[in-house]
Amino acid sequence: MSTLDQTFAAITAPNNRGRVLLFGVMMASVVGAFAYTGGWLSKGKLTPARMIDAFEQVNGPHPGFRRNHAKGMGVSGYFEASGQGAKFSRAAVFKQGARATVVGRFALAGGMPYAADTEQNVRSLALSLITPDGAEWRTGMNNIPVFVVNTPEDFYALTLAGAPDPKTGKPNPENAKAFVASHPNTARALKLLKAQPPASGFDNSTYNSLNAFQLLDSAGHATPVRWAMVPETPFAPGAAPASAEHDFLFSALIRRLSQGPVRFRLILTIGQASDSTSDATIPWPADREKVDAGTLLLEHAEPEATSSARTINFDPLILPDGIVGSDDPLLSARSAAYSQSFTRRVGEPVSPSAVTGAAQ
Repeated sequence: MSTLDQTFAAITAPNNRGRVLLFGVMMASVVGAFAYTGGWLSKGKLTPARMIDAFEQVNGPHPGFRRNHAKGMGVSGYFEASGQGAKFSRAAVFKQGARATVVGRFALAGGMPYAADTEQNVRSLALSLITPDGAEWRTGMNNIPVFVVNTPEDFYALTLAGAPDPKTGKPNPENAKAFVASHPNTARALKLLKAQPPASGFDNSTYNSLNAFQLLDSAGHATPVRWAMVPETPFAPGAAPASAEHDFLFSALIRRLSQGPVRFRLILTIGQASDSTSDATIPWPADREKVDAGTLLLEHAEPEATSSARTINFDPLILPDGIVGSDDPLLSARSAAYSQSFTRRVGEPVSPSAVTGAAQ
């Protein structure tokens, strides 16, 4: 168990699912939840470079890998639009029958590229969708319903709460407990995370945008939206095999893709004026309109070292005409720090991945 994991045990005990989830969410977003406009520390500005430096200190040096979501596997396929999303957005990707080429990546949260798979670890699906006109939409989604903080400042404070005590070399659980006690939005979000059991694999997990965006129609009218990739594969609860192999989640996905495409439905949740677009810890009401915008078909898997996904920066603000960011402060934060992580990674030698299954 990592030191950060031990820190959050005091918050969620005896519920191991919640403890691992909070740790996973922190690792899933430590790179992303940071803004340019520092000043949070009394001694100088916190920059994207310093935040990435801190992430490297937590996880150790792993040249050639993402500083977060380090363990992953490339996938490719296509997206075909249903036409239903065109009512809200002029983006070509939503037009009836439109087909976009897709390069993506399944990954586990955290900065340890050789860590063993666990059923509790937060999973991600990042995608680059390119339509024939060259427009590109990049999105990074996670298999959790909400995020645990709503500002970069709070995320940084939560990260500091897990720092090892110089005297013991271990984090003080009371620091994390104090943070949650003073942040009711985080406490509320943790309850939602703990209430959602993990699926058994990558192929039957639902992946959520977490942040809100805006869709623009042909007249420029803006509609708030969150989206999710919802699997056609039926949900089954996660339970690691008794003798689980080191990479059992990835191995299962490779076997599944060898049998045929894995399909997801792109579901747009249409927000209303009363729904917060700036707070990723707050779920929108369950009765909001849902729009089935099309089908994602993932056909091939490829090891990290040779996948074209390796050199893609899945910046959530790389958006086609017809989709724009919202007032969520974490969006520009993610964009800034992803750029820093990407610049470092592409300048380093390519290291072999833990996931080395043959391309299907």
